[in-house]
Amino acid sequence: MKLYIRILICLLPFAAISQDIVEGIITEANQNNKKIGLAGANVYWLNSQIGTITNNEGFFSIPFSKNHNKLIISYVGFKSDTIKINGPKKINHTLQPSSELDEVVVQKKRDAVQKAYLTPQNVITVNSAELLKAACCNLSESFETNPAIDVNFSDALTGTKQIQMLGLTSPYLLITQENIPMVRGASQAFGLTFTPGTWVESIQITKGAGSVVNGYESISGQINAELVKPFTDHQFFVNGYYNKNGRLEINTHLNHKIDDRWSTGLYVHGNARTQKEDNNEDGFLDAPLANQINIMSRWQYQNVQAGWVSFLNIRFLNDEKQVGQVNFDPDAINAIRGFNPANGFTGGEIWGSEIATKRFDTSVKLGYVFPELPYQSFGFQASYSHHDQESYFGVKRYNIMHKSIYSNLIFNSILGNTKNKFKTGLTFAFDGYQELVNTFDYSRDDASVGGFFEYSFDDLEKVSLTAGLRIDTHNRLGTFITPRLHIRYSPWEKASLRASFGRGKRAANIFAENQQLFASVRQIQISNADGEVYGLNPEDAWNFGASFLQGFRFLDRPGNVTIDFYKTDFKNQIVVDWENPRLIKFYNLEGTSTASSVQFEVNHEILPNLELRTAYKFYDVNTDYQSENLQKPLQAQHRFFLNMGFETVPKENGSLWRFDYTLHTVGEQRLPNTEVNPPQYRLPGYSKGYSLMNAQVTKVFSKKFEFYVGGENLSNFKQSNPVLGAENPFGANFDTSIIYAPIMGRMFYAGFRYKQ
Repeated sequence: MKLYIRILICLLPFAAISQDIVEGIITEANQNNKKIGLAGANVYWLNSQIGTITNNEGFFSIPFSKNHNKLIISYVGFKSDTIKINGPKKINHTLQPSSELDEVVVQKKRDAVQKAYLTPQNVITVNSAELLKAACCNLSESFETNPAIDVNFSDALTGTKQIQMLGLTSPYLLITQENIPMVRGASQAFGLTFTPGTWVESIQITKGAGSVVNGYESISGQINAELVKPFTDHQFFVNGYYNKNGRLEINTHLNHKIDDRWSTGLYVHGNARTQKEDNNEDGFLDAPLANQINIMSRWQYQNVQAGWVSFLNIRFLNDEKQVGQVNFDPDAINAIRGFNPANGFTGGEIWGSEIATKRFDTSVKLGYVFPELPYQSFGFQASYSHHDQESYFGVKRYNIMHKSIYSNLIFNSILGNTKNKFKTGLTFAFDGYQELVNTFDYSRDDASVGGFFEYSFDDLEKVSLTAGLRIDTHNRLGTFITPRLHIRYSPWEKASLRASFGRGKRAANIFAENQQLFASVRQIQISNADGEVYGLNPEDAWNFGASFLQGFRFLDRPGNVTIDFYKTDFKNQIVVDWENPRLIKFYNLEGTSTASSVQFEVNHEILPNLELRTAYKFYDVNTDYQSENLQKPLQAQHRFFLNMGFETVPKENGSLWRFDYTLHTVGEQRLPNTEVNPPQYRLPGYSKGYSLMNAQVTKVFSKKFEFYVGGENLSNFKQSNPVLGAENPFGANFDTSIIYAPIMGRMFYAGFRYKQ
């Protein structure tokens, strides 16, 4: 901690340096010939590595250099311009669409997955083109073609996909929607399935400790989903999807530009599964019967000349799932009305479960960029959500209602010049939980207020860093400091060496995060019950790591190589102990718990329009349990990933073909101990490794319509015994939580997209 403060103090003298800058705004003309800011335009000096991009309002600033006098401005779909600059000045420049040119314009499309060379944080940006490589029905299914995230199944009943990064599950990630915390608390188990894939414009994946601006809860990284914008999204969009297992989905977007400043969008998503599947003939559904309606109203205000931009979201969701035995009929056995406080739910010998979730949330973002000082701005973020889940699992009941309020005020400016920037602000958060586990009430209120300061230095060539510090006061976690540091050094061209470290702290929601425990006979045991949350102490961890990115050209085609190492060291962790098949135990860490991750990745365009992405990952995740130090269960130490994508050259009307293939190879996984079970219900110490193959073919008929077909788990690998004790679900050996592979076999799907 002292070393961190010394580093920060030593870097502050950079603020005294003064340097001239070129600044201004890059715009485009809309349909009414009104100029609006162009976000994400590239601005750089010719024959140099000094560059930047415009912000969301089209503003930019770049240091002036006497060694360069030609400023390049470019953006995909627009004619690139060169402006001669002889000294510091302000400019207002409008790019012209390339379609207005008489000559043929050769363009390079933006990479579907982008890795930043000049930022101190290790950020991977996944744009909409990458999301089209798979069906991507919701956010949890958006990472199948990206090696940074691992996708696993949580249990044998709901089939919900859970994500992991750096060997740690999603609760250790900060998952945000447009930088507002989204999947947390009561929504940890199913929250990723509540954002339809078509709503997502891009995803930013940050490895390692995130920014202090977004809070103190990030431990292994951050995932931020940017939603489509009414100003730039299609006026009308519809997407339909159906698979052979009876899953049907429909998405519609309706966007309307009210005037040059206001635009609104209505987004409607619905999905249903009414077809019962039991391919392994164990008497249990392989996937839940389900239906969901998800409606969002989105408003966008943009006044570039005055410097204002704002978003307002209002959303309502209703999600229902039915799981359990194939012949389970909740109406017939009257399960809900048959709850008895002493014995749980009654009504028959058939095991079943229903999970009903209603959610309302709203958020507002307001930003202002000073017109005369484009490097200075302030922003305000606020959100409210009401999450209500009522559920039962056989004879067990779990209800949780979570009301959340969040607000964040941010001020951005510079110290002397644009090489030295800072962010500072205040955060307030409130979470009210009403949580019922059978007859036990675990309701609580959490509240925190904090302040942060983040300093950034960037010479736009060799070195950049971000150093942040925040102080928070929490009614249960106490008062604590969260430091974070990210450094980037470029030793040569197209090379980026990064290092980072930081602290994260969080209150674990042990039941919401481990709902698969209810679909078993395991009894719940909480030890060391003298802490502030469930009788347990808050989780506290340090994450540090290093990454090296090197771009290259081979056979005159671009590529890059990435090697990274990250380690998370827990000072305290809530240990979730599955090692006794009759119990699930929660207790404070006594000893050590670490998660180490090594990843080697290569991306290359091996042939024109044929892209290859491949990666190898090694995880060492071990914890001191009450019995002994063990590797994390259901976590493969070795993983291999390969993705290949080919796209034909588009014709004049926009028609083309896209082909995508993805391979996941998962090594053996340690399984929880089942030695006390009778022989027929015992599992081996380790599972066997396996491979999964997915593929998709898309035919784009025109710029308005496309059709796709695909298959998942083409190798048809299935876990043979996902439900232990399936023949007697109310007996002593029933357990659906030990899932290391898919339950569903080979699955095919088809869909279409129409836009105008």
